Amino acid sequence: MAERIVFLVPGFFGFSSVGAVSYFEDVERVLGTALQRRGVEARIVCCRTQPTASIRRRAEALRLQVQRSAGLKARELHFVGHSTGGLDVRLLLAPGLRMAGGDVAARIARRTRSAISVATPHRGTPLANHFLSVQGQTLLLLLSALATSGQGRGLIVATARALALAAKVDDWLDRDPGALERLAEGLLQQLSLKRSDPLWRYLRQIQRDQGAAVQLTPEGIDLFAAAVADRPGIDYACVVAGVPRPRESLKPAELLDPEYLVLRALFRLLHALASRPHPHYPYPEPDAPVRAAIERAFGFELSARTSDGVVPSLSQLHGRLLHAARADHLDVVGHYTLAGRTADWLPSGAGFTPEAFEAAWDAVAGAIASPQPAAAPAAPRRRAARAPAA
Repeated sequence: MAERIVFLVPGFFGFSSVGAVSYFEDVERVLGTALQRRGVEARIVCCRTQPTASIRRRAEALRLQVQRSAGLKARELHFVGHSTGGLDVRLLLAPGLRMAGGDVAARIARRTRSAISVATPHRGTPLANHFLSVQGQTLLLLLSALATSGQGRGLIVATARALALAAKVDDWLDRDPGALERLAEGLLQQLSLKRSDPLWRYLRQIQRDQGAAVQLTPEGIDLFAAAVADRPGIDYACVVAGVPRPRESLKPAELLDPEYLVLRALFRLLHALASRPHPHYPYPEPDAPVRAAIERAFGFELSARTSDGVVPSLSQLHGRLLHAARADHLDVVGHYTLAGRTADWLPSGAGFTPEAFEAAWDAVAGAIASPQPAAAPAAPRRRAARAPAA
């Protein structure tokens, strides 16, 4: 019987792996090493999910994976959810949950010692509202059409071949591999027209269910927060990420890198969308010690407009603060410039390093090794219902 199992739960648009691209890049190794330093033996399971499905369906999928991974035979269970994955975990463990499988969810909860969220939108994210707009819906429909038609798959494969060839420019110019080359190596060169290819399966899942787009808005998550209670006896803790407002100037070398310019423009757009607090659904106001700890880690003042480029930093607070990182939304799961093995999909300029990556997951390991459950968590103070001045 497994003594201890740790489940890593991916977020919105998440996956366990597609081709050679992993969602939790190098997290399993770093977390496992940190646990071993503390004398903790654990089996780490990287979960699959339904990328854009409703939180309830994602929680159902998580329940099934716990069962299939012999979670009901383990002495201890621990959950680490990134982004929306943290909400999946909270729903699965909530008291009084009505879910298929009878009392399985309650049995899972009784074995659970910690529920750790990493950059999770506990109070929603304004970015989710974009997926309800005409532009956002058009993007999702386009992805669906490309995945489900032979012509669409052919177009993507042809484009993938062209991108893989373009990625060789880095070799010709003797530059370090960028996001495009990492994508080419990990996925594009392996892409096929077969419907069974992992990428097409992933896109078909997006086509079937996009319920989380509605639920992750500040308005939608307000109901989730009111209805989903923490279960006494479980240690709820969080890792919070945030980056400074994107700078306007670019270095000369960056101006000569079209790949960087495109991804940087995308990050600036995401950051701008995520930095628009809702006037009627304010984020929790942390107490003074928590605020001070976050601001020390970030190196700048924390406000309702601070985000990791996807989720507002104040929205990420739930339970006790484990760690704060000057990092963007994907840095904390191993996709950052200095990782050396992976692409930096969100070039935020946060300066995230391997040492910072290890520090974040060392804090997670510490919570797993020594959970500190709170029997009755205090409700966070709320900000006044108005948006701060720009």
